[in-house]
Parts: sequence; C-alpha cells; structure tokens
Amino acid sequence: MSKEFAIIGGDARISYLAKMLSKSNDKVYVYGQNEHIIEEQKSSKLYENLKELIFCNTLEEAVKSAEIIISSIPFSKDGINIYSPFSKEQIKIESLIQKLKNKTLFAGSISKEIAEQLEVNNVKVVDLMKQEDLTILNTIATAEGAISDIILNTETNIHGSKILILGFGRVAKVLAKKLAGLDAKVTCAARKEKDFAWMEALGFEKTNINNLGENLKKFDIIINTVPQMILEKNRLNNVKQDCLLLDLASKPGGIDQQACKELDLKFIWALAIPGKVAPITSAKYIKETIEKIIKEGADN
Repeated sequence: MSKEFAIIGGDARISYLAKMLSKSNDKVYVYGQNEHIIEEQKSSKLYENLKELIFCNTLEEAVKSAEIIISSIPFSKDGINIYSPFSKEQIKIESLIQKLKNKTLFAGSISKEIAEQLEVNNVKVVDLMKQEDLTILNTIATAEGAISDIILNTETNIHGSKILILGFGRVAKVLAKKLAGLDAKVTCAARKEKDFAWMEALGFEKTNINNLGENLKKFDIIINTVPQMILEKNRLNNVKQDCLLLDLASKPGGIDQQACKELDLKFIWALAIPGKVAPITSAKYIKETIEKIIKEGADN
C-alpha cells in the first residue's frame, strides 16, 4: 500500500531517497531540495519516471497531506535551522514543529529538546542515527570516505604509513581493517581492556588513549573517532609537522581545531561523509531502515 511522504531539506542522500520512494509508487512532496533535484533530472537517468514526485513552494504545502516526514541527517547543525544545503532559504525548525501534528518524523541526530517539542504535538520521532543497523552500514561509507581524504591530502602512499586511530567503536574497527588491507601500520587507541583484546585478536597495535604524549611523533596520520576532546594543544605539540589530522567525530569533535591553526598542522574535520561519497548507497540503506520501522509499526 502506497504512502505519502514529505521530504524536507537534507543532502544528496535525501535527494536520492526522494527518487527511490517515488519509484516505489509512493507520493512524495519535496521542499528544500527542489532546484537540486530538478537540475539532476536534466542529466541523470536515475531521475526518470518520477510521476509521484511533487515539488512544493511552501513548507505547509509539503507537510499538509503527508503521513511521514523525512528530513536531514543531521537534522540541524545550528539548533535553529534544518540542515538544507540545497535550499536557497533557511528552513526554521520552529516552523516545522508548528506544522506537524499526528505524524511521524524521520531524521538524524535530533536533539532531546526538539524531540520533546514534537512529541507534545503527538509526532512520533525516529532518530535514524540511533538505528544500529543503519549506523553499522554507514560505517562502510565513512571508512571509504576517510581513506579518500587521506589519499587526497597526503603526498605519500597509505602503504607503509604509520596511522593512529583514536577510539575503537564501529567506524574505527571498519576503518582499521580497510587501512590494514592497504598495508598501513595501524595502531588503535582506547581505554577498555575489552577493546585492547579485540585489537590484539584483529592484529592491530594498541595503546592507551590516556597515555598519548611524545609517542604521537611517530605517526604520519592520526584519525579521531571519539566525540570528545582527545587531542588538545599540549598533546598536539607532540605531533610532527607533516602529520595529517583527520577528525571523523560529530560535534564537538576530538581534535582542537584552533590549536591546529596555531601550530600550522594539517587538519580536516570530515562530517557527514556518507552523504558526500556514497549518497545512492546511503539512500538505499535509509529507505530500507524507514520501511522496516514502518512495517514493524503496522504489525504491532
């Protein structure tokens, strides 16, 4: 049975998701992506035969009939506006909250305060970044994107490079495996004994994240995956000048950006990588996750 969706803002992943839903014979209202999708239609066969894709001029028009609202990942970067890189105008979160009642909202990294405001209007809030299967699948694109950033921002091979990965969660595990497959010399840093055991089992060098100091000098590339400050200025003083520092963590990140500037270190904060390097695959994963949640809700 077809449904009515509203797509509000979002990056390339959400553009492709709109297309995929429309090809599934669902009616899809779009706001905050209009010009991007229309331009893509001119050059890409991926946008052929989208009979149920309806471009809206106002937020109210987009959400009025839709049962399910899909927005960006992350939902917002400033806590005020919906993340909408393809929209000419800012889309206020407050404006969306005022227009939603008795609906379902799918988005990513939704703050507790915003979720509570929506729930007052009987809006079911589903944070896509809390869906474990989706976050696991997203680690693949994140790892591949990180490797791409390394290749584009260094002048030496990954093969033989000494690489330190801070943290040993999902992203770190997948990335460490891929880098080791490229014959990098990978060291992983964590705090828990369980993580050290896994590092040893998987063949990675290990170090305690609390004991980082002068040993930072030996690394060519340092990658952070921990969303809390790990490398502040005192530690960054030990990093060699030609080291690439890559932060994959969400806000507030784990590497002191200001200190990197002061020390003239090469720093990249790589956020929302799946939407940049693999938007079609990421859209497919998002669609499957949303459909599974909808089906589970209908079965209960």
